Amino acid sequence: MKQQEFHKIKNPFTMKNKILNIAAILLVAMFFSCGNDLKEVQDFLAEKNLPIGVAKNIYTIQTDSGLVKTKLIAPLLHDFSNREDHPYTEFPEGLMVVTYDKNGDSVVLIADYSITYTNTNISEVKNNVNITNYGDDSKLITDQLFWDANEHYIYTETKFTLITKTDTIHGEGFESSEDLSKLNMKSVSGTIYVKDNP
Repeated sequence: MKQQEFHKIKNPFTMKNKILNIAAILLVAMFFSCGNDLKEVQDFLAEKNLPIGVAKNIYTIQTDSGLVKTKLIAPLLHDFSNREDHPYTEFPEGLMVVTYDKNGDSVVLIADYSITYTNTNISEVKNNVNITNYGDDSKLITDQLFWDANEHYIYTETKFTLITKTDTIHGEGFESSEDLSKLNMKSVSGTIYVKDNP
């Protein structure tokens, strides 16, 4: 009886199984032999002007000592850090950056497009640019703006509108701290409220 049961067990060393095992070994060997050097891949992507990384539905939070300092929200990010001379990050479908001060007041930047150059940490935001400071109820509207994140400084040479609690100012050429607290405006027009000092 035991002899008959032993013969019913299929032999794992049949010709069919041997062929399948050899095919599996060759397939694994092929995958491991087709490795590209990371530098080769980066150079290929840079040559074709392709990003090294793409991310969708970005939502990042930066904290300091447990307090939220900055939020970045964007539908699409292209990472071009594979560029040797000028690496950059692009937000081709726009972004929203929210920064919070120590009092919890926020400054919100919204734009339809942004590019940040990694080496200088300078960003160009353009198309429907709005910066709103909710702490002092001021808003800047322009079509293009440069933002130096290291110096916390923004500037533009294009037309702008600055709306405050008391004024609506139009001009061409503007520079300020990123929270709109220290301003220098060029070619200004509009009604400006001036406080008299006795």
